[in-house]
Amino acid sequence: MSSILILGASYGSLLATRLSMAGHQTCLVCTPSTAELIHREGTRVRFPVEGRETLVEVDSRKLPGSITAAAPDDAQPAGFDLAILAMQEPQYRAEGVRQLMQRLARVGIPCLAVMNMPPPPFLRRIPGLQVDALAPCFTDVQLWDRFEPGRIALASPDPQAFRPVGEPKNVLQVGLPTNFKCAPFESDAHNALLRRLSADIESARYEVDGTSLQLPIKLRTHDSLFVPLAKWPMLLTGNYRCITEGDPVPIANAVHDDLERSRAIYGWVGDLCRALGAQPEDLVPFDRYAAAAASLKKPSSAARSLAAGAEHIERVDLLVQSIAAQRGLSHPDVDAIVGRVNEALRRNRAAGVRLAA
Repeated sequence: MSSILILGASYGSLLATRLSMAGHQTCLVCTPSTAELIHREGTRVRFPVEGRETLVEVDSRKLPGSITAAAPDDAQPAGFDLAILAMQEPQYRAEGVRQLMQRLARVGIPCLAVMNMPPPPFLRRIPGLQVDALAPCFTDVQLWDRFEPGRIALASPDPQAFRPVGEPKNVLQVGLPTNFKCAPFESDAHNALLRRLSADIESARYEVDGTSLQLPIKLRTHDSLFVPLAKWPMLLTGNYRCITEGDPVPIANAVHDDLERSRAIYGWVGDLCRALGAQPEDLVPFDRYAAAAASLKKPSSAARSLAAGAEHIERVDLLVQSIAAQRGLSHPDVDAIVGRVNEALRRNRAAGVRLAA
């Protein structure tokens, strides 16, 4: 049994549920009010299961492991075997979370970043990248300074999940039940821990009305650093193109309204990943991605956040553009995406300044 600290109770509850099904102890870091709710009522995650018409709701209080919760000020990383960073990059700069990140760096436990935006220490593990020059892509690059690169691994947050409208903050619903794909740590011992967690999740079952079910969403470990970068072509082709000069559009429309342009953007970002060292088998073919994107009928979280007035979002668009520029490469559609995001952030920040005044 392992003890795992998970930063982020919304998306993090998905991993916490799968780990607790396998008998492990997890602690979700969240706001004090959400922590109190989880202590009182546990968590609920609803999974689609092949062959069943209705969703399967997993109540954390019925699992062999445990899911607890703590506010950032109360979370003490010492004693945990692993930390999972399951929030979006701008959230780590929040008061309380920033101090928790400093404590995490000091104790030196391995950290699995389940993020679209690779943390700078992970990027330092990729040969040839000028990581210091990428600082403008991050909301607060300095908070990562004390993390050892070898103790940071990256997993792509491929499964899609959301909080259903009108539900409390301890409820999550899975929309697209794909798998987390993990790059390795530098340490054999830390990789052995990941493999053990992966195997435990694989073998865990959940009983519903006397039937033992294997639920979707696994933790897949890989030997390549570049497997999680397979998300970059998807983000640039779909998620960031939901952002328009008007209202955001669903991912399905962003991809399929001009499929050949989507194919070209996807291929260009994939070529950049291969230039960094990715092998063809590390990446996802465009046609497979496009088929999955056809079912995504809502705008991306980045587009929804900007439409709601967010002043910071994850800037994978800017990161891809900046890495390409280090190699003398550019793409007009990627430049246009970055321009639209820059303009939306400029408007939101200007509005925030006006409100503050």
